[in-house]
Amino acid sequence: DEVTRLLAASGARSVADLGCGEGRLLVRLLANPQFLQLIGLDASAQALEKAADRLKRQDVAGMRDRVTLLHGALTYRDERWHAAEAAALVEVIEHLDADRLPTLAEVVFGAAHPKTIVVTTPNAEYNRLFPALPPGSFRHPDHRFEWTRDQFAAWASAVAERYGYGVSFSGIGEPHPDFGPITQVAVFRR
Repeated sequence: DEVTRLLAASGARSVADLGCGEGRLLVRLLANPQFLQLIGLDASAQALEKAADRLKRQDVAGMRDRVTLLHGALTYRDERWHAAEAAALVEVIEHLDADRLPTLAEVVFGAAHPKTIVVTTPNAEYNRLFPALPPGSFRHPDHRFEWTRDQFAAWASAVAERYGYGVSFSGIGEPHPDFGPITQVAVFRR
């Protein structure tokens, strides 16, 4: 819901959900008539099939004209989604090996260069509040890393500077006084 709000506030009429998974964000965006073109991109054909099924269950006029699902990877240039005014990477970057992040940045921030990009990722500091999560473990078995707020801010600030964006930071969930929010958010604007 917070990502939907941020994208709506950007004024964008076209959004690429990069790493769309099973389409949960796309369903939320579809409910807002502001978004005239929605693109979901994912490397998993199985996830895209689930997204298609989820979207078929929506009874929204003109949906087929507004949503396109694409099979592809974020580490390769793909002109099919580059015209989007905004992009979202919701809980995506931590699924990539850290050495692939510069390529992702070049593709998303450099080649596509949408006006607004919303990135969310787990806040590693918050993990100590999960009693069943052993110290040093990640929240999901496919996560390659989970960053502290300082690590995320350093990465996002460097990307923003390199590609000509301003960046602001916030969080999702009630912040803990010492460990911050469960999820951290960076909004890039140019």
